[in-house]
Amino acid sequence: MTRRRNLSTVAAAGVTVLFWASAFVSIRDAGRYLDPGPLTLGRMGVAALVLFAFWALRREGLPDRRAWPGIVTAGVLWFGAYMVALNWGEQLVDAGTAALIVNIGPILIALLGGWVLREGFAPRLFIGMAVSFAGVLVVSLSMSGGGATSVLGVAMCLIAAVTYAIGVVAQKPTLRYASPLQFTAFGCAIAAALCLPFAPALAAELVDAPAAATLHVVYLGVFPTALAFITWAYALRFTTAGKMGATTYAVPALVVLMSWLFLDELPGWLTLVGGALCLLGVAVSRSRSRRARAVPGVGAPVSEPGGPAEPSAPSASVSQ
Repeated sequence: MTRRRNLSTVAAAGVTVLFWASAFVSIRDAGRYLDPGPLTLGRMGVAALVLFAFWALRREGLPDRRAWPGIVTAGVLWFGAYMVALNWGEQLVDAGTAALIVNIGPILIALLGGWVLREGFAPRLFIGMAVSFAGVLVVSLSMSGGGATSVLGVAMCLIAAVTYAIGVVAQKPTLRYASPLQFTAFGCAIAAALCLPFAPALAAELVDAPAAATLHVVYLGVFPTALAFITWAYALRFTTAGKMGATTYAVPALVVLMSWLFLDELPGWLTLVGGALCLLGVAVSRSRSRRARAVPGVGAPVSEPGGPAEPSAPSASVSQ
């Protein structure tokens, strides 16, 4: 049973990583025709429709009242603010650069998870933070040649990283009281409701845009959102927030490859150096010394007061 769960957790995380990587490329292409707010509304609206259809078929009912603070937090910040900030950022910088910056999120997740969820702090977390933010600085300097617009794009991606981290940390304890389907469906519905003022703009932009823009909206809603957020939530139930955040290490490399294949875009060499520093910082923050690895329990997650102990990470987890 444990081995089967480990394999299913790894598979779920892999599905999430693949579709989240593709989302960066799809957002970049859709951003040629749709503004950040309308694109978020379209994506969340499609996702909510798909998820609530499954929710009705499964008859899961409403989440426990104790789940609502986490669902609302994620709905506003992760499904809402994150999506708008990322869409905005990708209109100003290429998809690969956006992915490199957003994926400092695992460090922020580890920091917040250690503080809020009491998962413990990796010994090298703060060293890794310093390295990653040095990488962000290098990326920002590489963007300065594009003027204030590109620097604003970097800032939007940083905002996306912060809201993503807060959403993940809010999600982990919430999954004790809500299923992955409940959490994702109601989170998407909250984000869609907040973005309703963009409805007239979305309708007007889709009329003027080619069919590809509509296909991007549908794809983003069904696969990187409805499906990938469910598989993410499923995997998160059986590991820690910090370790799940680390599974996104592979996303930037996949995004750069997909951007080159489908958009004919590649970040500049200095941007890639800065991005490499960002990922190096994440890797350093999750590493442990030989002595720590030899001592049982070092770096193990800690349960919340009055709550069940967090399950250990899968032995074959892609976060290792």
